[in-house]
Formats: sequence, C-alpha cells, structure tokens
Amino acid sequence: MGIVIAMFFDDHGPPHFHARHAEGSAKVRIDTVEVIDSTLQRRQLRMMLSWAELHQDDETLEWIEPLG
Repeated sequence: MGIVIAMFFDDHGPPHFHARHAEGSAKVRIDTVEVIDSTLQRRQLRMMLSWAELHQDDETLEWIEPLG
C-alpha cells in the first residue's frame, strides 16, 4: 500500500507513530490507536489503523512484516 510507519524515540508526547504515504500522512496515538491528525485517504487510513490494532500490544522494537 506504500505506507511507511515511523516512530521517533525523542518525539513529543503522547506516544505516537507517524504513517506516511505519497498522498498524505497521519499521526496516531499508540495506546488508544486514536488518530491525532491525518491527511490520508479513507482506504489508506483504514489499512493503517488495521495494522496498528494488530500490533498494539507489541512490546519490542523490531522489523514488522507489511500486510501485503
């Protein structure tokens, strides 16, 4: 889907990740999977939120395979 997920250890709170796509981006709170800000299209946003829910309880930082 061309979405890149990034987290920065020294970024401001609350803990969140950034989702970037050629046509937009989003910032999502990790603990609640709440969209803080987004310019992603609906399909990309749904895909990214599904990914976030699947990995919400992950505790280690490591490479995660893409959805497809």
